[in-house]
Amino acid sequence: MAKKPYYLTTAIAYTSGKPHIGNTYEAVLADSIVRFKRMQGFDVRFQTGTDEHGQKIELKAQEAGITPKQFVDNVSGEIKNIWDLMNTSYDRFIRTTDEDHEKQVQKIFKKLYEQGDIYKGYYEGMYCTPCESFFTASQLVDGKCPDCGRECQPAQEEAYFLKLSKYQDRLIKHINEHPEFIQPESRKNEMMNNFLLPGLQDLCVSRTSFKWGIPVDFDDKHVVYVWLDALSNYITGLGFDVDGNNSDLYDKFWPADLHLIGKDILRFHTIYWPIMLMALDLPLPKQVFGHPWLLQGDGKMSKSKGNVLYADELVDFFGVDAVRYFVLHEMPFESDGVITWELMVERLNSELANTLGNLVNRTISMSNKYFGGIVNNAAVKEEVDEDLIRVTLETPDKVIAKMDKLRVADAISEIFILFKRCNKYIDETMPWALAKEEDKKARLETVLYNLVESISVGASLLEPFMPETSAKILGQLNADKRELEDMKEYGKYVSGTKVVEKPEILFARLDLKEVLEQVEEKKAAQAEEEQVANNEPVIDIEPKEEIQYDDFMKMQFQVGEIIACEEVKKSKKLLCSQVRIGSQVKQIVSGIKQHYSAEEMVGKKVMVLVNLKPAKLAGVLSEGMLLCAEDENGELALMVPEKKMPAGAEIC
Repeated sequence: MAKKPYYLTTAIAYTSGKPHIGNTYEAVLADSIVRFKRMQGFDVRFQTGTDEHGQKIELKAQEAGITPKQFVDNVSGEIKNIWDLMNTSYDRFIRTTDEDHEKQVQKIFKKLYEQGDIYKGYYEGMYCTPCESFFTASQLVDGKCPDCGRECQPAQEEAYFLKLSKYQDRLIKHINEHPEFIQPESRKNEMMNNFLLPGLQDLCVSRTSFKWGIPVDFDDKHVVYVWLDALSNYITGLGFDVDGNNSDLYDKFWPADLHLIGKDILRFHTIYWPIMLMALDLPLPKQVFGHPWLLQGDGKMSKSKGNVLYADELVDFFGVDAVRYFVLHEMPFESDGVITWELMVERLNSELANTLGNLVNRTISMSNKYFGGIVNNAAVKEEVDEDLIRVTLETPDKVIAKMDKLRVADAISEIFILFKRCNKYIDETMPWALAKEEDKKARLETVLYNLVESISVGASLLEPFMPETSAKILGQLNADKRELEDMKEYGKYVSGTKVVEKPEILFARLDLKEVLEQVEEKKAAQAEEEQVANNEPVIDIEPKEEIQYDDFMKMQFQVGEIIACEEVKKSKKLLCSQVRIGSQVKQIVSGIKQHYSAEEMVGKKVMVLVNLKPAKLAGVLSEGMLLCAEDENGELALMVPEKKMPAGAEIC
């Protein structure tokens, strides 16, 4: 009997930089789902990859002094290495610079244009470069991008548009008739109420203001806009052909069973993509699941906050499977999850080292100590065995039920409930006490057999989530991986099998203080490496006494604009500046005359300590302080805002 096909995709990772652990979570989540589907007997196709076109890439390549293709080759390679490090079992890692993909995107664009679903127009609106998205003024949130919160800039350009409005009612009908299409339920309500029901505007699908994209082959001024390009990968990666010469893979696996994406790109996958497919007269994916975000302890990860965690760094501390366990188990179904070094150490020590690692170690050690490693089923049953057997037999069905609803964290919890029940069984049966009585030998054999049998089932169920750990446990028990069908009967472990002589420590306990110290050392080393790479000198200064948070909060920093400046007479070092801060002007005297002239100070936006007690310098009143950085040669540089900021803006 042929296996039932199952096709899962992740969103393709944008090649603007190295993916953080939140990005990596999606790939690991997808991998756990497809591994479980394989365990259930499905013929699985798992596709992931990288999104490599757009203005942001073009700008980053220019900054790096290389071509866009060189830039995306480097970043895509880094992303693929991290996916491989995390043991993701994808079937294709697609790149939007792949020749087969680019060719079909051009064909898709042309087909939609020729049938009237794409038309040429003119776009004017607010544009967010990082998101590569246009917005109307009403869509902005506090004047900023509704997706990422960054500043948007006015933009005008000729563009081609996709007629979203033409297919709006048809998509609403599809969503109402297929309640499983958008999951979780809250995400469906968000798309319907915020976008579809109020009415769709046609979508810009080409750009002329940059060149790094797939050319529109019948209008060389334009490149295909990133979303039409990127979304098409789900069918081009299967061998879809606009001319009808589809591959066997496409015929077998489309429509996709699941698009697994982050909640921030739900609109593109549940509105733009289905409408594109409708226009192409292709089946829609069966389900789009918008997973929550994995947040650092102080909010969403971003390089600007300096709170980014990377998978390879975490693996260096905890190992691959510990990181997989954490990101899969700590993520709620709908709300965002949190990752911190402290929480990871706590989970590793309590769940992995203690609940799981200690259980396997004790069981193997006792088998060796009492029976030379031979595990026999003497079948001397007692009432206390019944609950362990019940939990062992019920766990597979509970895990299946959770995974069918994509509740991965809950599925892992069910497996660890079994491991905890095994630990309780050891406490209940007390093998060390049985070993002291000769007439209890057969009972002791049965107890250890029951433990090995239940652990074998748990370890087999663990494979989709922690594949290396699953293999290690089964290897130490000399047990085959148990298929789901074989878990319906208790006692499949072959009696008389010998376990390994010396059990391997699966997870070593960690000291939180030592981990945090190593993290700080690593951060300092990385910062030094970046300075060296940028030809910057490494500067160390004598640390001052630590202050309390409340002490820091007493200081008020704001952006100030220097509206006038003059030299202080009879002083070789001092300049006197008039600094506008909001609606007030403060006079500030600074010892920077050797580094700046009075003329070049005027017009600068600077960082000001506003609430410094006034003092006289060389007889001139100073009502604040301008902040500067100083290098190893004593050169000073005023601290200025990276982006355009109004005078008076708070620095926090």
